[in-house]
Amino acid sequence: MALSREEVLHVAELARLSLRPAEIEIFTRQLNDILAYVEKLQELDTTGVAPLAHVIPICNAFREDEVREGLSLDLALENAPAREDDNFLVPRVI
Repeated sequence: MALSREEVLHVAELARLSLRPAEIEIFTRQLNDILAYVEKLQELDTTGVAPLAHVIPICNAFREDEVREGLSLDLALENAPAREDDNFLVPRVI
């Protein structure tokens, strides 16, 4: 299935691209090469191949959630530049 020049211009218009005449020819050739490669891939026998979302195994790199003791209030506010009671004191932003 080859794309025509008009189809490439239509796709460019949908993508809000303005193409120079030389670019139209280049993109027409490149898009047709891509479609030819996809057609070649369609010839492969994929019977028995499970569908994949990723080509490499993906595993969760995060640890399991567990309840642990948090920082004490004094330790959490220890390095605060300024504090007021049990809170960080920050400059007013208005």
